[in-house]
Amino acid sequence: MITTNLGKTVVFRLCAILLTAIMIPSATTAVAAPPATGPAPFRQGPCDGFNRDYFSNPECDTLMMADPAPPVAPLAVDHGAVASYTYMHITGTEPLVVYNAPNGTPLYEIAPGFNFVTPRSTQGEWVEINAGEWANSAYLEAVLPSMFTGVLIQAEPARAFGWFLRTMYTSERPGGPAIFRPENHVQRYQVTYVYASTTVDDVDWYLVGPGQWIEQWYVGLAQRTVRPLEASGRWLAVDLYEQTLVAYENDTMVFATLVSSGLPGTSTAEGTFQVWGQRLNGPMTGAEGRSDYYRLENVPYALYFDGDTSLHGTYWHDGFGYRRSHGCVNLSITDAHWLYTWLDIDGWVHVYYSQPY
Repeated sequence: MITTNLGKTVVFRLCAILLTAIMIPSATTAVAAPPATGPAPFRQGPCDGFNRDYFSNPECDTLMMADPAPPVAPLAVDHGAVASYTYMHITGTEPLVVYNAPNGTPLYEIAPGFNFVTPRSTQGEWVEINAGEWANSAYLEAVLPSMFTGVLIQAEPARAFGWFLRTMYTSERPGGPAIFRPENHVQRYQVTYVYASTTVDDVDWYLVGPGQWIEQWYVGLAQRTVRPLEASGRWLAVDLYEQTLVAYENDTMVFATLVSSGLPGTSTAEGTFQVWGQRLNGPMTGAEGRSDYYRLENVPYALYFDGDTSLHGTYWHDGFGYRRSHGCVNLSITDAHWLYTWLDIDGWVHVYYSQPY
């Protein structure tokens, strides 16, 4: 389910409750979140004042052609890290029986839910999921981790930028139909500037290029926010409305990416938190006995900042830019690895809404 301009949501279950010991425990500090910062100032210069009937002019087109993309470079896919996280999803609605050998004696069952196991070896139709533990491959489905990566910011962007959240055709005017021509075709996860914004019939529309307007909920924006008083050096800002993360070195934007935070009912908490622990990989599980039970093996590159809420790598979905978790902040494996090595153990994570849902 995708909401309109009230935010972005995909109904899917994830993220986690910590059940095992974590490295480097210390006190966690939370500070009440400040008021929402509001949207970035899109309307400026020749792209100012557009509406349903006045939606382009030559001066704005010239600006967009002269400055067509933000000064960013994609983070290279960490193929070694991604290849390390090959898993299998347990399918079906019945418990998965685990045996001591192919066609052997049952050892235990894994309850139905959102569950993953690690394939160690295969023998015919059987998969070894742990040493001496085997499951029938008829109830397992291979999962390929996302290759999505964020961007390294090479200079201060002139305006807000973001990513398209689906492959689609844009419209020639705000509130208009899609235009099926090559220059109006955009790709999911393609980076774009946003030059202007206007509202038509209670829907926000973004100008992303000459003759290209798109509804707000198909773009995840990365935009500057004010540094919290507590933060210095390296810190992160997580925008729950846009489902984006920006990494800062003091007041310099360094890196930005799409994330997936908590769903309604398990929303990621607002506030300013200090990272208190990290874990290279480990299991996460929760919601036992409920329909949203999950069991995830070797969740990678976790940075804990609010109790057992963490930023971590995600091998089980490629839905970044939409809320999907049980409260943690999901990242692609490449992005999570980069942040894990870049952010100091006592760095700060500022979680906020740039606009209210």
